[in-house]
Amino acid sequence: MQVRSSSMRASGVRAAPRAAPATGRAARRVSVAAAKEKKEIMMWEALREATDEEMERDPTVCVMGEDVGHYGGSYKVTYGLYKKYGDMRVLDTPICENGFMGMGVGAAMTGLRPIVEGMNMGFLLLAFNQISNNCGMLHYTSGGQFKVPMVIRGPGGVGRQLGAEHSQRLESYFQSIPGVQLVAVSTVANAKALLKSAIRSDNPIIFFEHVLLYNVKGTVHDGDYCQPLEKAELVREGTDVSIFTYSRMRYVVMQAVAELEKRGYNPEVIDLISLKPFDMETISNSIKKTRKALIVEECMKTGGIGASLSAVISESLFDELDHQVMRLSSQDVPTAYAYELEAATIVQPEQVVNAVEAMCSKVAARA
Repeated sequence: MQVRSSSMRASGVRAAPRAAPATGRAARRVSVAAAKEKKEIMMWEALREATDEEMERDPTVCVMGEDVGHYGGSYKVTYGLYKKYGDMRVLDTPICENGFMGMGVGAAMTGLRPIVEGMNMGFLLLAFNQISNNCGMLHYTSGGQFKVPMVIRGPGGVGRQLGAEHSQRLESYFQSIPGVQLVAVSTVANAKALLKSAIRSDNPIIFFEHVLLYNVKGTVHDGDYCQPLEKAELVREGTDVSIFTYSRMRYVVMQAVAELEKRGYNPEVIDLISLKPFDMETISNSIKKTRKALIVEECMKTGGIGASLSAVISESLFDELDHQVMRLSSQDVPTAYAYELEAATIVQPEQVVNAVEAMCSKVAARA
């Protein structure tokens, strides 16, 4: 998606002469004012801003789901929006996921742009038929007569002692459905920019938000900023190994990177963002530079996102690799409630450190 520009040059308006740069106290006042304008917000607030701005911009955008209206959503992403837009554009639904998902698909087919919230993404397994057989397929099975511009979003991932049924990693469940895109957000900035892009897209988007990232703080881009849905994000440039990750594991990886830097390593970190399709241009450029690939995910190892990415890398970039692709994934078990067992099922920073050291030392030994 193209990012809108407010460039005066593009509009043919002559720019005013530049003022002299501020110095001394004036400069400090300017910097303080700028800092106040660029205040930090939480991720749930960024998602709420994106929803509000898109509903204001486009009257066909609506929200539906359990407790999205008067209660404001299970994580307050739609807090207060029903007062501004009314009960029909922010619609509280019964506890019937297959029912309101089907209603969302029908609304999208007939000209609306629904945002369907799952109170927990694990509950959307009850709507799997509507997502796979209807949402993903109708554009194709209708010969292009219908489009399904809808966003399916909500909290998921392994939280803090939420138990197995509330700790689902559904990326692997949905990645094989033809006709849908998968997007996973990780920061305040990309959460807002990507949700705006997803709402404007004519494709059905499954939009993954991690339950532990809603209170992460950060700043958002100025103005009406949209971020491409299919583009990965270069988090850190490096030369020793390419680490591919997404969602909350971005923060686990960056904890590991802090330790790896102390030990003299220079890893490159890529936030995939687009889980389907993969941004193979960014992935390929990184691997051609480092010649080593490590995938770190919260998804299960069997049939997960990492399995798909590893296969694609091995098929298309085999000759660029000096080491086999390595994957760090969650254990193939239901997530335990006990804190210690829960932590043992998902990837920890020390595992990332050990994997990088092992990969780099083996390549150095062969050289």
